[in-house]
Amino acid sequence: MDPAGSAVRASDPCVTAESQVPWAPEGRRDVRSASEVGRHARLDLAFLYRNGRAVLAEAYAEPPFRVGRCFAEGEDLHMILASSAPGAFGHDRLRQTVRVGCGARVRLTSQSAMQVHPSPDGAPAHLQSSYRVEDGAHLHCEWHPLIPFAEARIDQHIDIDIEGGGSLYWSDAWMSGRRARGEQWQFASLAHELAVFRDGSLEYLERYRIQPSEGAVSRTWAAGDASYLGTTLMTGRPIEPGAAERLHIELGGFAGVRAAADRLADRVLLVRMLSASGPAFHEARRWIGERSASL
Repeated sequence: MDPAGSAVRASDPCVTAESQVPWAPEGRRDVRSASEVGRHARLDLAFLYRNGRAVLAEAYAEPPFRVGRCFAEGEDLHMILASSAPGAFGHDRLRQTVRVGCGARVRLTSQSAMQVHPSPDGAPAHLQSSYRVEDGAHLHCEWHPLIPFAEARIDQHIDIDIEGGGSLYWSDAWMSGRRARGEQWQFASLAHELAVFRDGSLEYLERYRIQPSEGAVSRTWAAGDASYLGTTLMTGRPIEPGAAERLHIELGGFAGVRAAADRLADRVLLVRMLSASGPAFHEARRWIGERSASL
């Protein structure tokens, strides 16, 4: 029996010897010192396809990470990733690893926005995420915006490894700071890297470092008056040649939002978006998610 209480069917096309045994990342053991608890942490999740649906087969969490609630959505599974911490702080090293097995369809969302606090000595918070999407699997990720506080430093790396016909919907975002508190563009540094590989070859790479004190980030041809910035990436399904153009035009109808859509390859679609308004930004992100199924 699997952890959800259903027997594995040998006839399932995605059931292999590997998928029928527990998945345990190498070195899964809490070896943190007392001073590191809550500051250095790992979250490991494995989703598999069993009896015609996705199940959470393995989970390991070190505080402040918690294994969030799962919700069945037909054959899909939705999990809310949760944390008991008030955010990330300088010197923190938070790492999460997610595997989506062949045939499984999984949607991951965040509990709330990730707040990044400064360190007195200027050390960055390190956020590292690794995802493996197997052939025939689908991973759908929608994250609340990351919020860097004044003088905060963030170093964020995201690696996504997709096999064969696996597919991905990725939507992330971040804010320029707490605008209501006068902290817009007051963070010290934000380093970000999103790398997507398919069968070992680089499919998409997004890498930048923003240091507001060293550049006019709010100039017209940069961020302008934007407080919210986001990326949506879709890969793995065939994208019609005119889909990006239609999406680009339709996004132009959202008041207070600047957006651009581009078909980077036959199966890769990218949307970048800016807005000074939180409600307008979130409405456009939701609309893109709903629209994606028909592209």
